[in-house]
Amino acid sequence: MQPLTEREIRSSFVNCSKGDAKRMPVPRDLDTQPWEDLDFFGWNDRSMPGRAYLVTPQDDRLIGVAMRYETGGSGRAQLCSICLTTHTGTGVSLLTAHKVGESGRRGNSVGIYMCTDLACSLYARNKKRPALGNRYREDLTDEAKAERVRTNLRAFVERLYS
Repeated sequence: MQPLTEREIRSSFVNCSKGDAKRMPVPRDLDTQPWEDLDFFGWNDRSMPGRAYLVTPQDDRLIGVAMRYETGGSGRAQLCSICLTTHTGTGVSLLTAHKVGESGRRGNSVGIYMCTDLACSLYARNKKRPALGNRYREDLTDEAKAERVRTNLRAFVERLYS
């Protein structure tokens, strides 16, 4: 993924108002992110637990998605639908996002079970290991696993528009 600026990040959001995008806390350490290992850029809002954001390049443009999740977790091992990493405790959450447009303004949303820390790209490339969960052994290359991350994330983003 190409490095992003704060301005690019804020202008990419498709499921929140421009005012919400302007007020959201964007990480200040953009210059130290491992951009070459990321398929999307995601972060949690430290000031508002249960809020998360991601920005992904799709079809020559950036798509930003504001999401929410319940804090606390189920305490059970769960599988991330994006990178297929198993986490225990609060490592996977059901992240929900309002749909784009009128449907979202009426309160319709979509959800996906995803790594709560939004580090799916790093798990897929074996750059990060889950604290107590694990990755299934696969014969896929790291690039094939990264492609699966992009495919699964694209499917989630497409659901925001349907």
